[in-house]
Amino acid sequence: MTAIAGNLQAIRARIDAARREAGLGSAVDLLAVAKTWPASAVREAAAAGQQAFGENYVQEGVEKVQALRDLALQWHFIGPLQSNKTRAVAEHFDWVHTIDRLRIAQRLSEQRPAALAPLQLCIQVNVSGEASKSGVSPEAVHELAHAVAALPRLRLRGLMCIPEATENAALLRSRFAQLRQLRDALNAEGLALDTLSMGMSHDFETAIAEGASMVRVGTAIFGGRPPKAESGKEAAVLP
Repeated sequence: MTAIAGNLQAIRARIDAARREAGLGSAVDLLAVAKTWPASAVREAAAAGQQAFGENYVQEGVEKVQALRDLALQWHFIGPLQSNKTRAVAEHFDWVHTIDRLRIAQRLSEQRPAALAPLQLCIQVNVSGEASKSGVSPEAVHELAHAVAALPRLRLRGLMCIPEATENAALLRSRFAQLRQLRDALNAEGLALDTLSMGMSHDFETAIAEGASMVRVGTAIFGGRPPKAESGKEAAVLP
């Protein structure tokens, strides 16, 4: 068994244990975040049964999508998205987790090829109110969600968050709980959201305790590596 395969096995076991402890009846999806890692690492993870992969950088992600077309993989864009990069994402990815402006969603809708399945979206919510982080405010998420849900060639699936780094377990759990409560409120308004994309290598078990349906794990699968800087992008927390 390779190192990546062993790491995946260990993470899946931890996810399943956390799911059972939380009393969740449905599965929790694992998104393997491969940013800065080569296509060969993704291929190794795929050989171990992993199918869903997350990318933070558009050019790097598109290159991997093209290099691994022989594999039946699902590609998620999870980084900040600029207007001039939407076409590449609309044409190559299956999911986008970081919608925080209507204009970005409109461009993805316009640029999504009709031959492809609808692009699956999550709205990123800035639950910690940090000026350095992307995401719509909790107060503004209702208006944005209803507007995005009405766009063609897209399907709004849920919400995503990246809470502040903290050792305060109660505070962290409250951030995840806030996202779940927002999802529930939106569903009460008539939307049908089934996804809470929350939790990374260091906190995914806490996220699962608050109802995460998808966790984004990179370092615990592939190992540590310095984040790749890209012009005009915010510094990203390593998943």
